[in-house]
Amino acid sequence: MESLPKEQTLTLRNKHIGIVQKLWFKENPLKIVRAKGQYMYDERGAKYLDCINNVCHVGHSHPEVAKAGADQMFVLNTNSRFLHDNLVMYADKLTKTLPEKLSVVFMVNSGSEANDLALRLARKYTGNKDVVCLNHAYHGHLTELIDISPYKHNKPGMEGKKEWVHVVEPPDMYRGTHCNAQNPGEMFASEIKKAIDDAHTKDRKICAFISESLQSCGGQLIYPPNYLKSSYKYAREAGALCIADEVQVGFGRCGTEWWAFQHQDVIPDIVTMGKPMGNGHPVAAVITTEEIAAKFSEGGHEYFNTYGGNPVSCAIAMKVLDVIEKEKMRENAIQVGDFLITELKTMMNRYHLIGDVRGRGLFIGIEIVRNRSTKEPATGEAAYLVTSMREKMVLISTEGPYGNILKFKPPMCFSMDDARFLVEKLALCLKELEVLRVNTTNYEATMGNLVKPGHCLPYHGLTGAVSNMELMDFPDVSSGSSNGADVRQKRKRRSPNHSDEGFDEEIKKQKIKVVVDEAEEDGAGVD
Repeated sequence: MESLPKEQTLTLRNKHIGIVQKLWFKENPLKIVRAKGQYMYDERGAKYLDCINNVCHVGHSHPEVAKAGADQMFVLNTNSRFLHDNLVMYADKLTKTLPEKLSVVFMVNSGSEANDLALRLARKYTGNKDVVCLNHAYHGHLTELIDISPYKHNKPGMEGKKEWVHVVEPPDMYRGTHCNAQNPGEMFASEIKKAIDDAHTKDRKICAFISESLQSCGGQLIYPPNYLKSSYKYAREAGALCIADEVQVGFGRCGTEWWAFQHQDVIPDIVTMGKPMGNGHPVAAVITTEEIAAKFSEGGHEYFNTYGGNPVSCAIAMKVLDVIEKEKMRENAIQVGDFLITELKTMMNRYHLIGDVRGRGLFIGIEIVRNRSTKEPATGEAAYLVTSMREKMVLISTEGPYGNILKFKPPMCFSMDDARFLVEKLALCLKELEVLRVNTTNYEATMGNLVKPGHCLPYHGLTGAVSNMELMDFPDVSSGSSNGADVRQKRKRRSPNHSDEGFDEEIKKQKIKVVVDEAEEDGAGVD
């Protein structure tokens, strides 16, 4: 199934594909030639467990989804200006998963297109321009979506926040300002009211409050109770619409409900969706009310999307819904997700690097920290874990403003056996890091260097050096009580075959750069 040798593929990519389109593991990239279910295979036939591909929602190369697309492509593919059953049947089935008032569907091709159209709907309906969004949010790669995506516009070389964008603190229940408040949902939501009030003092009016129903690029955040309910209340009091971005978390990923916003007992005015909708095929949608859709058409305005709602895309999207139901994937997300969260929380008693475990269904984050008391982000350690897990045939990546959160958003067919394999391999990697911590005098500097541009990490070699060390026992750190004396005492027990100097030399000898995932590499966020 490989048309070209890997080296030639890489050469041609470097020649023709823009350098801003990044590869995972840049200096030793994976060449994936096929995938099935929750597994991906490289050109050598090596099999990797995919823990990050939330685009192929019901599993890579699902036979029923592939057949639905192929069968329809043999018959007809055209635009939505002709009557066709697939479009209306899909719209009817999709809206039945949503609250009744959300009944009008606009079909598009990507999450970015969906969020762009949602902004247009909100501006047309309210007559206002300004938007309230969460810090670290990512809503797409189109120009105005980058403007409402602090995850993007705050990066070096970008233009920063525009005057019409009002950024508020996300409801981070691990690091946030109000995480220990008696009613954190209300307290975090009050930041939205403050932002709106401040905008009004400058004679600016809000058209929309937009948020991911659970924040993904911002660090796999699970919102406290009543957060969206209070946030929507403040936004609507200001005449704004509420947009729920379900691109990353929709279609049953959280298990008990089809849509993540339903866990907050709210009904948005507009819902956007994409990514998993076509299991890898480019299809997305905006769902809104009859009232908002009618306002959009005032003045003879017409919306047409060349590919949006074509028969092939609708056939594929319909089959994805069918498979989710037929194979009970929401139920699987609950069973496997609950097991994973429980096991990962248990691991906190053993590994001090785990600062927090949070999740719902198959949307899970593990926050890696240097110190549980200070919550110092362990960005280098998280980068190490990504590369070490790859060596163990598991693909994970990182999220969050510090790049220190391991994210798990696998295909929904992820099994209990897969979960056990993941936990086993992650425990080995964490143990390797514990060994490095007590056997390396300049551990902090070494890990810190992993996140510097151009630094070399011994991708094949670092874990090899660890394998010959004594995998010693470590104190229970569930209370964060491990102290410097413990570490210094452990250092006296380091393997005689691996002095600090020898280990440092081992690092220097290896010249394979680490790629610290920046989350936009996760399918470009919403597309």
